[in-house]
Amino acid sequence: MRLHYLLFALVFLFLVPVPGNGIFISAIQKYFCKIRSGRCAILGCLPKEEQIGRCSLGGRKCCRRKK
Repeated sequence: MRLHYLLFALVFLFLVPVPGNGIFISAIQKYFCKIRSGRCAILGCLPKEEQIGRCSLGGRKCCRRKK
């Protein structure tokens, strides 16, 4: 019975995100960028594009064509 508690604790520790590691947040931001018809730009948006958000915590920008 004690083994179940140990296994539960180990699974819980592996599922808790590490502070400073935004893998899940970045994935969600990229998904919302694609939904809004955007693309993730590493340095910046092109001249004919506008920034509509962010794609990651590292500074990637979500860009789409100006309307």
